[in-house]
Amino acid sequence: MTVSTRPLRGKRAMVTGSTSGIGLGIARALAEAGADVMLNGFGDPKEIESLRTRIAADYRVNTAFNDADISRPSAICEMVQDAKQKLGGVDILVNNAGIQHTSPIDSFPDDKWDAIIAINLSSNFHAIKAVLPEMKQQNWGRIINIASVHGLVASTDKAAYVASKHGVLGLTKVVALETATTGITCNAICPGWVLTPLVEKQIDDLAARQKLSVEKAREQLLGEKQPSRAFATPEQIGALVVFLCSDQAAQIRGAALPVDGAWAAQ
Repeated sequence: MTVSTRPLRGKRAMVTGSTSGIGLGIARALAEAGADVMLNGFGDPKEIESLRTRIAADYRVNTAFNDADISRPSAICEMVQDAKQKLGGVDILVNNAGIQHTSPIDSFPDDKWDAIIAINLSSNFHAIKAVLPEMKQQNWGRIINIASVHGLVASTDKAAYVASKHGVLGLTKVVALETATTGITCNAICPGWVLTPLVEKQIDDLAARQKLSVEKAREQLLGEKQPSRAFATPEQIGALVVFLCSDQAAQIRGAALPVDGAWAAQ
């Protein structure tokens, strides 16, 4: 992508949970498209600083970092203010951060339920609430919530995750309706299995547990849910985010867009 064709040049993006995996793929895609980016997440400070400077250099954009714990509403508001100071504002909000815990519902730990709802759902609400006034003032904004195929269908042992992601889709629709006559859009992306370091660890664990080759473990993981038998990639999710930020996507509003290899089509 050349500088002259970078469609998001001059826009400012904030991506939660963007120090690895899907969030990092999104942040890179937005930066490549010309947007300044506020990264957020946990990890080794030196590695994160190296990542920030590399994105800034590779794509020639202003890149900042905030380590907000997004389970805390006050920290989210402080991060938005930090983005205003370091980037000048937030035109594009990508709510990506999420956590998971699996357990049957009758033994699901209360603290895990509370944490998953706080990070996967409530953080989206607080971030949207914090950025909307400025977006309304300039009559332009893009809010993209990274939900999950589990916002569309359920799986056993994932009560909190499935509830949170269904909630994200409901929140997305409400924001889309409330901003329908403005230049602000709100949509959700619903990934299935995406090849990230976390998923690769699941594959390795499955292979070790069942004495399988890594390739067989991959096939088993995909075969349970994803009919395409292929992983989506962070780069594909990032490309969809960039498209949703474009003028061509201005009338895509309140949508839940699966990137799931036909998982939800079953």
